[in-house]
Amino acid sequence: MREQTIRTALTGLVGVRHPVVQTGMGWVSGPRLVTATANAGGLGILASATMSLAELEAAILEVQGRTDAPFGVNLRADAGDAAARCDLLVRHGVRVASFALAPRPELIARLKDAGIVVIPSVGAARHAEKVAAWGADAVMVQGGEGGGHTGSVPTSLLLPTVLDAVDIPVVAAGGYFDGRGLAAALAYGAAGVGMGTRFLLTRDSAVPDAVKQLYLAHGLDGTVVTDKVDGMPHRMLRTDLVEELQEHSTARRIGPTVRRTVAFKRESGMSWLALARDGRAMRRTQGRSLAQTALAANTPMMLKAGLVDGDTGAGVLASGQVVGVIDDLPSCEELIDRVVDQAAAELRRAADLLSR
Repeated sequence: MREQTIRTALTGLVGVRHPVVQTGMGWVSGPRLVTATANAGGLGILASATMSLAELEAAILEVQGRTDAPFGVNLRADAGDAAARCDLLVRHGVRVASFALAPRPELIARLKDAGIVVIPSVGAARHAEKVAAWGADAVMVQGGEGGGHTGSVPTSLLLPTVLDAVDIPVVAAGGYFDGRGLAAALAYGAAGVGMGTRFLLTRDSAVPDAVKQLYLAHGLDGTVVTDKVDGMPHRMLRTDLVEELQEHSTARRIGPTVRRTVAFKRESGMSWLALARDGRAMRRTQGRSLAQTALAANTPMMLKAGLVDGDTGAGVLASGQVVGVIDDLPSCEELIDRVVDQAAAELRRAADLLSR
C-alpha cells in the first residue's frame, strides 16, 4: 500500500490518498472494482445506471462491507428515480455523488446538506460554470479521447478552458493511463485524473478475460466514434458490428432496438411508464430526437453482452483511445502505485529544470 505522496484539492476534498479516479462505467464499475480501487487509495465510482434501486443499495452495502475508504456513486441526473437514488446515498453515507449530466440545483443542495461531495461530469467550460454556480464541489471534464459518450475536443484543449472558467477542483479524464498523464494534468492545474479503460483492463475488473484480451488486441486506431449505436457520439472498439451499424439505416435498426428495449425493461425491473419518462427526459435534457431516444435502448443490453456475458462477438464495447497503449492487466493496487510513483518522479524531474 503506497503512502500519500501527492496532495491535491481532490485528495483533501474527498479524503483519498491518491488523486486517481476510477470512473463509473456501466456493467464494469461494480463492487469488486470499486472496492479494489478504494483499498488502493484511489476514488472508486459505482456505476448505477445499469442497476435497479435495490441492486444499487446492495452494491453500496457490499462495498461498505469490504472497505472503510471513501467511494462514490455515478448517477443519471435525468433518471426518473434520481431523487430516490440520491436518498440512498444520503441514507448510507456515501462520500461522493458523480453525475453524467448536470443535476438540478435542488438535487445538489440536498446532497451537499448531507455532507456528500458532488462532482458532475462536463464537456465544456460553460457547463462547468453552470454547475459550479449551482454549488458543485468539483467537476470532471472528459475530452474526446475518452470512451463512451464523448465530445470532439481533445483533453489537452478542453482542460485549460475549464480550469480558466471555474475555481473549484477539476478532474481531467480522457486519454489518461499512466503517471506521465497524471503529472501533465497536475501541471495544467487539474486536481487529479479519471481513468476508465485503464481500470477496465485490470485483474480486479469483473469483465471476462476473453473480452479483456479483445481490448488488448486493439491499437491506437482501434476505436471509432459513432452515433449509430444510441443516437449520440459514442467511442467504441472498432469491430465488424460497429462498422456494420454505421452503414445501416435507422429503419433497419428499429427491430433490434425494440427487442433490446424489452430485454432492458426485464433486466432493470423498470415499468413501461418509467422507461417512457426516462425517454422524455433524454429528449428534453439532451436534445435527442425520437429516433435517437429509441436507439438509446440498444446500449445497455449490447454492452452487457460483452462486458458481463463475455460474448466476444457482441461487437459493441465502449473504449477510450488509450486501449492502443495498454498491454497488461495489473491489479488496481499495482496500477495506482505505479501511476503515483511515475507522476512523482516526473514532477521532480520537471522541477529540476527550473533555474536556481
